[in-house]
Amino acid sequence: MVFMKRQIHFLCSQKKASLLEVVKRSAKEAVSADVLIHVKAKSDDGSSYMEDIISAVQALSKSNADRHPVVGNIARENPEGKLLEKWSEKLKNANFQLSDISNGLSDLFAIKDAGELLCIKKASHLTANVMKNYVVPKVENVIDEEKKVTHSSLMEETEKAILEPSRAKVKLKPENVDICYPPIFQSGGDFDLRPSAASNDNLLYYNSASVIICAVGSRYNSYCSNVARTFLIDATPLQSKAYEALLKAQEAAIGALKPGAKLNAAYLAALSVVEKDAPELVPYLTKSAGTGVGLEFRESGLSINAKNERIVKENMVFNVSLGFQNLKNQSNNPKNQNFSLLLADTVIVGKDKADVTTYVSSKAVKDVAYSFNEDEEEEVKAKVKSKKIGTVSVVSKTTLRSDNQEVSKEELRRQHQAELARQKNEETARRLAGEGSRAGDSRNASKASSDLVAYKNVNDLPPPRDLMIQVDQKNEAVLLPIYGSMVPFHVATIRTVSSQQDTNRNCYIRIIFNVPGTPFSPQESSASKFPSSIHLKEVSFRSKEPRHISEVVQQIKTLRRQVVARESERAERATLVTQERLQLAGNRFKPIRLSDLWIRPVFGGRGRKLPGTLEAHLNGFRYSTTRQDERVDVMFGNIKHAFFQPAEKEMISLVHFHLHNHIMVGNKKTKDVQFYVEVMDIVQTLGGGKRSAYDPDEVEEEQRERDRKNKINMDFQSFVNRVSDLWNQPQFSALDLEFDQPLRELGFHGVPFKASAFIVPTSSCLVELVETPFLVVALSEIEIVDLERVGLGQKNFDMAIVFKDFKREVLRIDSIPSTSLDGIKEWLDTTDIKYYESRLNLNWRQILKTITDDPQSFINDGGWEFLNLEVSDSDSDKSEESDKGYVPSDVQSDSESDEDDSDSESLVESEDDEEQGTEEDSEEDEGKTWEELEREASNADREKGRESDSEEERKRRKMKAFGKGRAVPSSRMPKRTKLR
Repeated sequence: MVFMKRQIHFLCSQKKASLLEVVKRSAKEAVSADVLIHVKAKSDDGSSYMEDIISAVQALSKSNADRHPVVGNIARENPEGKLLEKWSEKLKNANFQLSDISNGLSDLFAIKDAGELLCIKKASHLTANVMKNYVVPKVENVIDEEKKVTHSSLMEETEKAILEPSRAKVKLKPENVDICYPPIFQSGGDFDLRPSAASNDNLLYYNSASVIICAVGSRYNSYCSNVARTFLIDATPLQSKAYEALLKAQEAAIGALKPGAKLNAAYLAALSVVEKDAPELVPYLTKSAGTGVGLEFRESGLSINAKNERIVKENMVFNVSLGFQNLKNQSNNPKNQNFSLLLADTVIVGKDKADVTTYVSSKAVKDVAYSFNEDEEEEVKAKVKSKKIGTVSVVSKTTLRSDNQEVSKEELRRQHQAELARQKNEETARRLAGEGSRAGDSRNASKASSDLVAYKNVNDLPPPRDLMIQVDQKNEAVLLPIYGSMVPFHVATIRTVSSQQDTNRNCYIRIIFNVPGTPFSPQESSASKFPSSIHLKEVSFRSKEPRHISEVVQQIKTLRRQVVARESERAERATLVTQERLQLAGNRFKPIRLSDLWIRPVFGGRGRKLPGTLEAHLNGFRYSTTRQDERVDVMFGNIKHAFFQPAEKEMISLVHFHLHNHIMVGNKKTKDVQFYVEVMDIVQTLGGGKRSAYDPDEVEEEQRERDRKNKINMDFQSFVNRVSDLWNQPQFSALDLEFDQPLRELGFHGVPFKASAFIVPTSSCLVELVETPFLVVALSEIEIVDLERVGLGQKNFDMAIVFKDFKREVLRIDSIPSTSLDGIKEWLDTTDIKYYESRLNLNWRQILKTITDDPQSFINDGGWEFLNLEVSDSDSDKSEESDKGYVPSDVQSDSESDEDDSDSESLVESEDDEEQGTEEDSEEDEGKTWEELEREASNADREKGRESDSEEERKRRKMKAFGKGRAVPSSRMPKRTKLR
């Protein structure tokens, strides 16, 4: 390419020339330049065209009276290929004054735009996660199991992890990623800190006082990122001191990269730290602290050294790499005598401070130093505890193996969980302190409803007929004969209606009304308006006509159901957040489409259900069927989590969206919308209608089912990939949208609602998307998890998920098989979620109420540590006051009355409490029948008879009852699960 004032010359092949045709018009409009394309044949070296270009340059110089025209070229790069070699030769032989423009181009490309920065951040995200989620666990496993693995084999496996991002728990398309350089692994005294270093075939050396250097670089859309870490094994004092000095020096260099500063200031800042903290290590410090990075891994002219005085500008990107080369240990082992240290991170220069994009990979001392020797570890802990100044101590991340024993995974989990407990208690304390007195329990707030009027005045009442119960469908009222007059009641005031027939062929109808004081009663508002009013609680009528009674009951129930549905829909629509309007694709691009889908929740109506089509437009999805009123819009900005679950062992393939705000699907208010296809619903005949008579095992039918299943999964996968490409555009970067896929291998069976389901974790959620109601729990919203009824001999256990929002109901997943316990613990630990174990089911509603009522006492008493069985057992002799509100007392005082016993709330949840909660949550509560009333009367008589019992007998009976409430036998669990 040759750029002139009014002309731009290209010398290329026919294929490239066809691509460059589009540039002609743009160049003419933008800079008034003519684009001249010289097309050379495949066998031609292009000499004649080069002569034409050089003649054009000479003609321009003559017109400007310039005898020796100045021509800029990139002198620092050697020409590659016959065409460039020929052009370089022609250029040198021409009568031109050549000038190197490498620095100018470097300045031009050094400042990155928003799209380039996004690519670098994604590359950094991949690089850091490969180091954190693949390299570190891989090296730890090699050391822990004392495997013999070469540096080159580790390099090859890490390269595969970069090219397959899912292995590092990163969701990027493999076709968009690549390596910057082959990953570098070094140990055993042979170190090379240059970026061109290579991993040799020596075995990874991890004996005492050894050092392991790992460096990983990856690309996303050709943009580079880099990270390097050093791991210390039983570090010597010199190694510890050198690493701490290097860590401070690198942080100083990163901090000095500010807009307006000179590049050498970053290196001098690192050098001053080393001169202050470890002056004897200055000769071993690398002469450069890194380079600029972008499309090129090392951008020329942007080296961070003591001589470069170029100015740092905002949105420049650097690979800040600093190390100590060839330090000496006092050791007779040749593999420990020499060691080097290296730290590298990708850094974006911001307006106020530098942004380290590879921060996910920790370089703190506690995360890179490992201890094998138990005696040394105890000595280090003693040093840390005494906080002596002037001594250098290495806190190990974990003890992987000692000489005599191997630490189990359970011990490693326990250590990590102890650290999580400390962090969680500090986080909870800060959050509760911020909320202050605003925290409260509004869980039992009454549901307000609009005033419903059946008749505005007496004249609107229907003409009186016989004194019989009448149902006015038009005015939504029930007229009851009371004292010779027809008294109207709006159907919304009726709570339940039931009928019964006795032995004398008398029929009874019993109507129970909503009155103030009833849980979730809509009459609370009217009671506050008319405090002196008298409310009718229930009324019963007797009749000799059973047919009439059954018709009236059915009419009232039907009418009440319609009114409740209408009012609930009206109330739900009133609380909806206004959504943005869907912008249709129109002519801009063809919408991404997936056809023949079913939706959940389903649309209302009694007509035949129809499949529909899901389309992705400019700012959202639209699902529609052939019916005009069956249409749902899901905005991209309203999507909180998106899931894609192909049919593996399930009968459906699905795309599921969990939303920030509710939307209406038909007449249902929901936060979860799912689109699915049943892969085994219809078997399509692919090879003709005739079926082989010699196929008793139905092999052909099974093959057709597999073909249908694979086709549907591929259609869904294609749709998801195309939508992901749409979401990767810059305008959607702030939404951070991507499809999450459940990890079946981590799944477990449990009962989150009323039926057993297979619950599966994803990278960010815990979900169950096949059975309804759906379960979607964001891991970021979880405070802690309590594993209940964990103990020897139990076939299953329960999981209680406590959310950071203490006003939110605790989620219970019951009847999880005990065989899944270790897998769940491992998953919770790897996702940094603190979990506890308890032998009983706890009453979380009461616990959270106690916490929100007095958060300071909760913080002072150790936060969540009251759930720690080990701490609770060891502190059982402590004062009773410190455990008040969290651990239930075993026996109440004898002075308490039976009424107090029944009203008090224990923190241990009994079956009766759950049954009562289930009845309250039921859609339509039933009134007490005559048999229930008689049973209550007989129980009351039996209670009175107990008053004559001796004090010892009553105490024995109370202890027995308390024991039943605390311990829930496993044999009764299916019944308990069914009731929930």
